[in-house]
Amino acid sequence: MRKIAVLLSIIWTLSISAKQIKTGIEVLRDQNFKILEGKRVGLITNPTGVDSRLKSSIDILFEAKNVKLVALFGPEHGVRGDAHAGDKVDNINDPKTGLPVYSLYGKTRNATPEMLKDIDVLVYDIQDIGCRSFTFISTMGLAMEVAAENNIEFVVLDRPNPLGGEKIEGNVTEEPLISFVSQFKIPYIYGQTCGELARMLNEENMLKKKCKLTVVKMKGWHRSMTWEQTGLEWVLASPHIPNKNSSYFYPVTGILGELGYLSIGVGYTLPFQIIGAPWINAEQLATSMNNLKLPGLEFRPIYFKPFYAVFKDENCQGVQIHILNYRKARLSEVQFYLMQELNKLYPDKAVFNNANKDRFNMFDKVSGSDQIRLLFAKNNSFEDIKDYWYKDVENYRKLSKKYYLYR
Repeated sequence: MRKIAVLLSIIWTLSISAKQIKTGIEVLRDQNFKILEGKRVGLITNPTGVDSRLKSSIDILFEAKNVKLVALFGPEHGVRGDAHAGDKVDNINDPKTGLPVYSLYGKTRNATPEMLKDIDVLVYDIQDIGCRSFTFISTMGLAMEVAAENNIEFVVLDRPNPLGGEKIEGNVTEEPLISFVSQFKIPYIYGQTCGELARMLNEENMLKKKCKLTVVKMKGWHRSMTWEQTGLEWVLASPHIPNKNSSYFYPVTGILGELGYLSIGVGYTLPFQIIGAPWINAEQLATSMNNLKLPGLEFRPIYFKPFYAVFKDENCQGVQIHILNYRKARLSEVQFYLMQELNKLYPDKAVFNNANKDRFNMFDKVSGSDQIRLLFAKNNSFEDIKDYWYKDVENYRKLSKKYYLYR
């Protein structure tokens, strides 16, 4: 019976056309922006905030006759995507609309009372990638807190989770490691849309103060959908998330990349999809990884020279990670198995004996716990952290399910 149910779910999902998937901004427009009428609106967005015809939500709200858009708020990379990863975003005037743009990734990560003095409602419209360490959900949660403190309504225009709504991987962030790259006590891959996550943060006392929240639901989205099945165009979420495939691979190597020990393709044409170093033998590593028979995954030898970042202008060998069966693949495990197999092949290159110790703190923050590093370093084995990595998944699945908006 379970196989039949899964088959029917897949058939149902594939039968949905792109025209049936409407993101929150499109549903809001269909409703003639009713919930925003008579209110002064501040919009938190970036280039991913577009409709299915790639028109910016900024322009949609600015042109709407019954919407008074008065300010824009820019997360990491800026409202128009003109800031590099990690670079501070400045307060400016938007050249197209003339509206003030306030930075949420500069001197402050929070909107100040001065920024909010002429605003009745904050609207959030950003495409997330479904991974805890990507900073947009941190911006969303902090903005919800500020909205509550200033008696301002908060509206989330919902968008698909490109990883789907079924994968949950990784331990919940522990208190000492709360940071902008792990702002909330959620797993590394959390399996919710931004709207669902916002509801849970608001209702489960995960924020300093509860806000008046409205989520504008999508139409036509299903939890089992990957990005391809939505039929929507992908707009780069950051300079190193240029296409829909990047969102799948970000949790595959992103934690490992924090150590600066290997190239993870950032600085080459395949960000997060490859790993390599001058001291690796590509054939050896590919054979070693494929011998693990990790479900849904294949590893192919690759040779490359990064244009910038780690090992710039050096000849590297390594593997390209291919996801052959997305539903079977356990994305976040791959980086730990890579660390394990590299230690077996090159014991003198054991990661935590060779990586820059100054990077350990960021590795811990992104992992959500220092126990991942400490347990792994004992024997350089994924088995030593596996139980810890998955210890919170089932409880989180039960908790988050209460706030699902889609089946």
